[in-house]
Amino acid sequence: MANRVFNFNAGPSTLPLEVLEIVQKELIDFKGSGKSIIETSHRAPEYDEVHQAAMTLAKEVMGLGDEFKVLFLQGGASLQFAMVPLNLLHGGKTAAYVDTGSWSTKAIKEAKKLGAVHVAASSEDKKYTYIPTDIDCPADAAYLHITTNNTIRGTEYHELPDTGDVPLIADMSSDICSRRFEFSRFGLFYAGAQKNLGPAGCAMVVIREDMLDRCKDDQLTLLDYRTHWEKDSLFHTPPCFAIYVIKLALEWIQGQGGLEGLEKINAAKKDAIYGMIDACPDYYTTPVEPASRSWMNIVFRLPSEDLEKKFIAEASDAGMTGLKGHRSVGGVRASIYNAMPLAGAQAVAQFMEDFRKANS
Repeated sequence: MANRVFNFNAGPSTLPLEVLEIVQKELIDFKGSGKSIIETSHRAPEYDEVHQAAMTLAKEVMGLGDEFKVLFLQGGASLQFAMVPLNLLHGGKTAAYVDTGSWSTKAIKEAKKLGAVHVAASSEDKKYTYIPTDIDCPADAAYLHITTNNTIRGTEYHELPDTGDVPLIADMSSDICSRRFEFSRFGLFYAGAQKNLGPAGCAMVVIREDMLDRCKDDQLTLLDYRTHWEKDSLFHTPPCFAIYVIKLALEWIQGQGGLEGLEKINAAKKDAIYGMIDACPDYYTTPVEPASRSWMNIVFRLPSEDLEKKFIAEASDAGMTGLKGHRSVGGVRASIYNAMPLAGAQAVAQFMEDFRKANS
C-alpha cells in the first residue's frame, strides 16, 4: 500500500500486511457469521475453532510435542515476571536469574518480593553490552530464568545455557518465532505478543506438563498455571481478538517457510544493517559485542546527539518511523521483527549510507 511506512517501533510493532488485510476483510462479518470476531462469544464454536487452531499452530511452528501446552493470558510479559515465581518459587528453594538488562532486571525485582533469588550471571559490568556465558546456577535451584533478547540494549542469546536438571525458563517476548530454537529445552517460556506474534493485550505462555507438579498449592486461581492448562485458557474471557490475529500471524509464518524460512530472511535483514555499521565504524558504532548482537533490535550511535536527532527526523520523513532509541539509552534503534520485510532493512541501510555522505 502506497501510504504504509516501514515501522521500526520496538512494540507494539509492525504486523504483516497480509495479516492486516485478512483482519480488515473479516472484521465486519467473520466467515459468514454476520458478526465480527470481536463480538463473538469465547464459548461460541466460531471462536473456539480460532482458539484451538492458534494453540495447535504455535506448537507446530515451534516443533513442540504433546508434553507442552500453549496458554494465552492477559497482562503481557510483565505479569509473567510475577506468575513464574508465584507458581514455582516456594518450599525454601532459590530461583536463579541471569541479568542482561532492563527486562531481566524487572523480572528479578518481582521475584525477590516472593522468595530467594540468586543472580547467576550479569552483564551489568559492561553496561549490558554482552550476553554472559559463565553462569553460576545452583544445582538445586527452582529454575534458571533468562531473557533471550534484550530490546533496549540490543543483545541476544545465540546459544542456550546448559542447566542440567534445573528447569530453564525464558522471557522470549522480542525474538519468539524469529528463528529456530531448541524450544523443547525449556520448562516454560513466555512472550508478550506485540513484537513478533500479534497485537498488544496477550501473552503466550508455553509450559511443559511436568512443570505443573512444581507449582505451589493453594495458589490464587487466576494466577495458577494449572487453571489455564486445565481450561485451555478459557477459564475466563481470553483476549479473543489478539488470539485471532496471533493465529493469522502463525499461518503467515508457515507461509514464509516456517522458522527455517524466517531465519534466512531475518539473517539477511540484520546483515544489511550491521553490514553498514561495520563498513562505517568512524560514523556508526554499536556498543554491543559482536557475539551478542541481536537479530531483532539493532542499536547504534552517530558521532553526535544532534546528528542522531537529524537522522531520526529525516528517516521518518522518508517513510522509516520508530527509529529513536529507548529513552534510557538514547541513540538509534531499528527493530526488525518478523513482519519487517527485507526491503525495510535494506531501505535503512541505504539511508544510513546516504546520510553519512551528506553529513560528513
